Amino acid sequence: MMFVASMPMYDQPQERGALDATWIQLRDALRHNGVPAPDALVRRNADLPPVPGGIRDAAGSLIAPDPASLPPDELDLSVLWRHPALLFGETCWGPLQHGLDEFVHVVAQNSYEGLTGGQGYFYRSALVVAREHHTTCDALPTSSFKSVQAMTGRHFVFNDSVSQSGYLSVVRDLQGQGAALDVCSRTTVTGSHLASILHVANGEADIAAIDCRTWAMFRRADPVTAERLRVIGWTMPSMGLPFVCSRHVQSALRQTVATVAQAIMLPIRYDYYV
Repeated sequence: MMFVASMPMYDQPQERGALDATWIQLRDALRHNGVPAPDALVRRNADLPPVPGGIRDAAGSLIAPDPASLPPDELDLSVLWRHPALLFGETCWGPLQHGLDEFVHVVAQNSYEGLTGGQGYFYRSALVVAREHHTTCDALPTSSFKSVQAMTGRHFVFNDSVSQSGYLSVVRDLQGQGAALDVCSRTTVTGSHLASILHVANGEADIAAIDCRTWAMFRRADPVTAERLRVIGWTMPSMGLPFVCSRHVQSALRQTVATVAQAIMLPIRYDYYV
């Protein structure tokens, strides 16, 4: 089988050099341990091996289309995550909680050490709004924060309803204070964290939740737009993004992938499941 690998969750153009270097380190370690890891990361549907008739579950039911039938220069994450040739991929705990865990094994964890809002396995999401004036300071992750007050009457935008960082963590925090998203005046799905940030920056929405790594990356990539925003608070900590391997991959290979990946990334933590 020709395996594929992808690390799509933080794969922004300005970060690709570092991301490719990380993959090369992991790829070479996998090959040293007898795993035929692919040369490069997948970034397009066209890079995925075709699956004639589409991707099917154990019962033979169609769960995802043949990637060859999709726009070649886009990347459909739902297809990538379910592809039987996925040797190493990156996803979010939200999709895993909503059925993806039937198709993949978690093999390692991402690290958020050194990021504002991150600590080891855990990350927080920054609640960003338009900066009213330049002297307003960003809230620190240790600051006292009332999510109900922050969200009430606001137009909230989010990337996807199965995103832990952009949506589910906000819902969880509101529930912890006896409230729900109906405190917002309006909610809108944007399709990506970047789109959510730009909606707020352009005055098309009031507030968005952006995970700490994406927020740090955006501030480096577009400091002018980032300066138009401020962080008014942070969500409670959530488990960081996991790395996964398809259940179609032979169990011995999966175990080797997990052993190698955990030596480079972080080991799996099953004592905290978001």
